[in-house]
Amino acid sequence: MRRAATVALLTAGALAFAGCSAAGGDDASSSGACEPAGEDVTLTFTSWIPGIEDAVALWNDANPDIQVEVQTGPSGNAGTYQNFFNQLEAGNAPDLGQIEYDALPNFRVQDGLEDLAACEDVVAAADQFVDWTWGQVTLGTTDEVYGVPQDSGPMALFYRSDLFEQNGIAVPTTWDEYREAAVKVRELGGYITNFSQTDINQFAGFVWQAGGQWFANDGDEWTVDLTGDASTTVADYWQDLIENDLVSTYPAWTDEWNNAYNSGEVWTWNSAVWGANSIASGAPDTSGLWSVAQGPQWKAGESAAGNWGGSSIAVFKGTDHLYEAAKFALWLNTSDEALTSLNETAAIYPATKAGLDLPALQEGVEFYGGQKIYEVFAQAAGEVNPDFVWGPTMTQTYADVSDGFKAAVSGSGTLADALAAAQQSTIAALEAQSIPVAK
Repeated sequence: MRRAATVALLTAGALAFAGCSAAGGDDASSSGACEPAGEDVTLTFTSWIPGIEDAVALWNDANPDIQVEVQTGPSGNAGTYQNFFNQLEAGNAPDLGQIEYDALPNFRVQDGLEDLAACEDVVAAADQFVDWTWGQVTLGTTDEVYGVPQDSGPMALFYRSDLFEQNGIAVPTTWDEYREAAVKVRELGGYITNFSQTDINQFAGFVWQAGGQWFANDGDEWTVDLTGDASTTVADYWQDLIENDLVSTYPAWTDEWNNAYNSGEVWTWNSAVWGANSIASGAPDTSGLWSVAQGPQWKAGESAAGNWGGSSIAVFKGTDHLYEAAKFALWLNTSDEALTSLNETAAIYPATKAGLDLPALQEGVEFYGGQKIYEVFAQAAGEVNPDFVWGPTMTQTYADVSDGFKAAVSGSGTLADALAAAQQSTIAALEAQSIPVAK
């Protein structure tokens, strides 16, 4: 995300949400200052990460002058984001909040975030983070920072190594080989994978790996392009698999979905690093039978990875304690003690370069036959294109694409049709908020 995205563009969208800046009035943070309060401070912090309280307790024990109160809630799109917007409008937002990378532009456009570039320690920490994750929180600018990266979701291929070996099928290294393997797996009564109708951020990860861009920002207006060459290539690829019954289409994260993996009906999952725990919990009878490999490539010999997920810790507009909030956010996402705690309680995969070397991430994982699976994801993390841009209305975009994908899976329209329709609805949503859109 190296292209400039100026405040002028973002402010144009903020006009539709004037209540967002009401949280703190004429406080120090609104003037751009990032100075210590000079007195004891209590911060409020909202997150949905399991076990986040344990990490915060470590901070509170060591920092009696800056205490943090944790508020927990559902995942972002399940309700917490809407709560944040409601709180911003009412002027009672927490000091800090968990915000996924793909949702950050939405909050920035609505003028809901403090610019952490006012805090020298935050700016100085840029080199500590994997390059593309820092790009996610700078939103394409060179002098603004709207969050501290917490984790990432580099994607790779989870596969049933026992089934591939027993049936003499080579683990695919390209998407062409993946389709060939899909045919062989189907002949054996299984499916090579499950196509999710609702995990549109997974599909976005496929487009990301293929070199596509759904959004761009030249400093004056947004370009929306859900139907570019890379998106079309990915959509046509999966459309072919769906039409030829080479993939299952179970609703994701359901008992039916878990059983498909637990029973061996579905053999692979192209997923992010956090998927390691999803498989282990959803398919417990398959322990020791899975492995992880680099994701299939569009051309043999290439090394590109997509990303699915990842969050930042942002400071909300109007906080009275920008310095203290930034200090806590940095500690939470850079200190060995916090990163170790988050990895142990929530399998957080750090966004810092040093965090990738945590002892817990160097060990073999029993569920994966003792394989050191995080070595694969560490490689993938370095192969994610840092220039991928999220748009300012991703919740709406995801919902509209999902509606179209559900229709395509049922035989009404295609994945490409769904993307084309979502492009038009996204443009309409931007224009409705007076956000400039390229024609």
